[in-house]
Amino acid sequence: MLTPQWLDQLRSRTTLSALVGRSVRLQKAGREHKACCPFHDEKSPSFYVNDEKGFYHCFGCGAHGDAIRWMTDHQGLAFMDAVKELAGEAGMDVPEPDPRAAKAAQKRDTLNDVTTAAQEWFRHNLTTPEGAEARAYLQTRGFDPRIVARFGFGFAPDERQALKQALVRFPEPMLIEAGLRIEVEDRDPYDRFRGRLMLPIEDARGRVIAFGGRILSKEKTKAPKYLNSPDTPLFDKGRTLYNLHRAAPAARQSGRIVVVEGYMDVIALAAAGIDEAVAPLGTALTEHQIEMLWRHVEAPILCFDGDAAGQRAALRAITRALPLLRPAHTLRIVRLPEGLDPDDLIKARGPAAMEEVLGEARSLLDVLWEVEKDAHPLTTPEDKAGLKARLIQHVETIQHPDIASLYKRELLDRYGEFAFPRRENRWQGGQGGGESRRPFTPRGPGQGRWNGRPATPPSLPESIEKLKKALSGGSRDGLAAAVIAGLMRWPELVPRHAEALARTPGLDSRFDALLECCDAMAPLEKDALSTILSENGLEVPRTAEYSGFRFGFLAPGANAEHAAAELAQAIDLLVERPVLEAALAQATARFESEVSDETFAEQQRLLKRKLEFDKRLRQMATRHASSS
Repeated sequence: MLTPQWLDQLRSRTTLSALVGRSVRLQKAGREHKACCPFHDEKSPSFYVNDEKGFYHCFGCGAHGDAIRWMTDHQGLAFMDAVKELAGEAGMDVPEPDPRAAKAAQKRDTLNDVTTAAQEWFRHNLTTPEGAEARAYLQTRGFDPRIVARFGFGFAPDERQALKQALVRFPEPMLIEAGLRIEVEDRDPYDRFRGRLMLPIEDARGRVIAFGGRILSKEKTKAPKYLNSPDTPLFDKGRTLYNLHRAAPAARQSGRIVVVEGYMDVIALAAAGIDEAVAPLGTALTEHQIEMLWRHVEAPILCFDGDAAGQRAALRAITRALPLLRPAHTLRIVRLPEGLDPDDLIKARGPAAMEEVLGEARSLLDVLWEVEKDAHPLTTPEDKAGLKARLIQHVETIQHPDIASLYKRELLDRYGEFAFPRRENRWQGGQGGGESRRPFTPRGPGQGRWNGRPATPPSLPESIEKLKKALSGGSRDGLAAAVIAGLMRWPELVPRHAEALARTPGLDSRFDALLECCDAMAPLEKDALSTILSENGLEVPRTAEYSGFRFGFLAPGANAEHAAAELAQAIDLLVERPVLEAALAQATARFESEVSDETFAEQQRLLKRKLEFDKRLRQMATRHASSS
């Protein structure tokens, strides 16, 4: 039996604009969405969807209905099929057609009577002598009588049976089912909330469905500071946002909703004049709560404390939101100054400081990059590769293909700038006038030796010239020319390596022209690449440029699979070389300015790596010649 209460709950859990938007292109129009009517032909929009009121209406043809009517009239489903489909998406079980469904609906109504009566009792207790401690606490928070009355503060006496005696007209099982009493085996039930400042938790219609309580006694160190009602037939904490029934009207005026970590933060913001704040209830923000927020604004602002816990909470929220992202629907995030929550910030610096923080809300992408970059030390290549892997894992959870593609491109751009920064050539003389570096003077005993070993310090002028020649000699140009020739011969491989090449500093300018081709929709062709180079005033690589390299991917009759693998290895070497060169140049410069065991060892280690690199390059470049 589908009761009116159950159907109302189904409608409240369905975002009508999201449902209609699957088949109709909607545009935001103030508090509503508009489109050309799907029920009749028209050139200008007269069809409106109102999420707040839960209906659509066409001023042209008069079509009107709710989510269920949309599924029957537009999608052509039978009534029960429409209900079942919507219920499945909302996570609701369709009641069986028997009298028990009616009893369940009646029970919910009756439980509302219980929670309403409990709220009246809690509020009354706050005015009694027993409530003096709770009133004193409210004064320390700076909550005036208007705020106290508006949010319905109350007080629960520190007694195990006080609520049962006050609500004696309701049977014990109802008090337990409403979450007000706790039943344990072999013991008498007792009141859940004792010695606490009480707050009602209300649904989107403003009906009391649960409670939250803050402990007042400082001696009860083992008891939780904040205690919420358990899930009940009335209350699902993952589908409830504290203060939404007040924040939604305020959000229509301000155009924003602010999500804070707890209900006391919500009240502190309201006391400062920021009425559009909500909070989850003891859990991280859920997918359903994000959808609830999007019914009211397209970019809710999530506000987190500035400590490590706040950063972890931000990452959890981002992880939940990424799969749900769709055009024009996202999250923005702010982090408060470390050690301050909203109430602390307002008391210390005033409401204007809070508004300033909210005005600096950052995009979800910005915060994702920052949180992951700061999550672990990034001192080794392995660390940096781990950062890239984590970013890609996040991107892969985004369901919308266009958004996923844009996130991937932006995050990898930032990763490339971080992992492969462009370095200045520190071997082109001094600053401003090209003055030469000071000559090396051996120090201490055993001059001309280092740690007892013969060594020519690399800071001597002839050593520097030798190193510069080794780093910038023809071998690198030959390798680049060979790779360009290989890509022109196998143009279908250009997109595969475009990202790595684009992030490598100091490459042959002909690479830029080739990489621009990756944006073209048509497949790349050999002749087209030659034409592109010529049109840009660039020469096609001549055999003489890479005569010292006999790569297999340049050989006549090369196997496509083997050529692709060998070309990939050559590109890996090409990409690795400038990083190694820059590191070696920096190590040599450090050794020159600060002669020590550590700087000498680092410089020698990198020299060894360079020799190994050159050996790998020679082996690869001559492999084809020796095998043929």
